[in-house]
Amino acid sequence: MMIFELPNTDTREIAKTLVRIRDTGTLGTTSRVLTLIVVAKSTDDISKIFSAANDASREHPSRIIVLVTGEADCPTQLDAQVGIGGDAGASEVIIIRLEGEVTRHLVHVVTPLLLPDTPIVVWWPFAAPVNPSEDPLGKIAQRRITDAESDPIVDALYNRRSSYEPGDSDFSWARLTPWRGVLASTLEQPPHEMITEATVYGPAHSSSVDLAAGWLVDRLGVSVARIATDTNSLGSIPVTRVELVRPSGTIVLESLPDNQTIEVSIPHRPTARVAVNLRTEADCLAEELRHLDPDEAYAQALRGLTRVTYPIV
Repeated sequence: MMIFELPNTDTREIAKTLVRIRDTGTLGTTSRVLTLIVVAKSTDDISKIFSAANDASREHPSRIIVLVTGEADCPTQLDAQVGIGGDAGASEVIIIRLEGEVTRHLVHVVTPLLLPDTPIVVWWPFAAPVNPSEDPLGKIAQRRITDAESDPIVDALYNRRSSYEPGDSDFSWARLTPWRGVLASTLEQPPHEMITEATVYGPAHSSSVDLAAGWLVDRLGVSVARIATDTNSLGSIPVTRVELVRPSGTIVLESLPDNQTIEVSIPHRPTARVAVNLRTEADCLAEELRHLDPDEAYAQALRGLTRVTYPIV
């Protein structure tokens, strides 16, 4: 990767640097399909963020702008790094480290660097605004991506539900995609009976499991109980077990200890096992960038949360 260091700089100099790189042909001819703005703090795992954004950019060529904010009460300082080619995948990566008053005006920092006539996506990989669509960066974006699982706010998922606007999405929902696919294909098999009730099991503090229960409430129109387990949700299939009750018996989907297999039990049929891939941060980000239109299924899962029950066992 070619790296251009711009210490103690400003957005005008960053923009001029990008123009010079383009004029020399270093950027190549790949079209950028969107601008991805990533907002993080200096205490966050920046290498993890960079790796996920870089991997996702191979599928979605982008201009990636990573805003790393420090202390707002320090003297104002803006340092930038522009990466092109090599590890930058199909993108150009601009990392901007900010200190002081400028940390309160991020939208003004990125405005001169936005690609013209392309969608804007904002990703908060850790702490996110209470209302992403009302954040200055969120207001200019077509897509706003959060991660309730990594947000230090205890009621982060409640905030997502209360403030939802079309264009919002969350990694906790994207992590469910393989599990949802297995469940949907299971219900497509006969007998096609109505589900009368459902129970979802998973780690106590997993937002993904909560969303799975909300999704089932909305899709099935039945009572869904969400049971907390003492398992760890990190690095595993989020939902450890789901029971779907029908007149002919109970369907059970259970995650096996290898964290790569879901066992499917349907009454009067042989038990089946389905292999699933665990979702990385890059997988979740790439999925979110594939569809920039409103995610209706996510909105419905949030809506269903109000009707999920949490029995004490």
